[in-house]
Amino acid sequence: MLKNHFKILLASKSPRRHQLVEQLGCTFEIIQQDAEEIVPEDLPRIEVAEYLAKLKATSVQHKLQQANEVILCSDTIVVLDDTIYHKPKDHQDAIRILSDLSGQVHQVITGVCLVHQDWKVSFSDIAKVHFDEITPEEMEYYIREYQPYDKAGAYAVQEWIGLAKIKKIEGTYATIMGLPTHLIYTELCKKINK
Repeated sequence: MLKNHFKILLASKSPRRHQLVEQLGCTFEIIQQDAEEIVPEDLPRIEVAEYLAKLKATSVQHKLQQANEVILCSDTIVVLDDTIYHKPKDHQDAIRILSDLSGQVHQVITGVCLVHQDWKVSFSDIAKVHFDEITPEEMEYYIREYQPYDKAGAYAVQEWIGLAKIKKIEGTYATIMGLPTHLIYTELCKKINK
């Protein structure tokens, strides 16, 4: 449906985001972005992901060339008790993050920015993830087998830990994967119908 109207310029290296945009039925091309991700200290946690998505979009909006192109940038953060959990630096950091999340309910916030030659829109979506207790042995297994060093919160919902240790989700699965596809679809449809 969207394929006939827009070509998405996806500024993400994430295979998960590539998969989601493709499954949404969009024609897309991957573009590189290297914005420096610096967040103001006083920015509320709930606004950080959307702020970073807008920062990335600003750094690549000069790549828009055709009237049907839309840049898509996003960022995902994991939040527990007002602490943001980014990608783990190393093995010990991944253990620390998973230990904190074990048995807790955390938020996954994904921010999105869409940029066209004539308009720009940004938004974010929040999902709550209820984790079961994760034993030290299970953490070691997961980190060894799945190397979650490129994932906010040191895990991916579609991997072993998601299958074995998530007991409940409030929100959408795609938002936890890194792209609130339902909101992207709605926004792009609004632009078609204008």
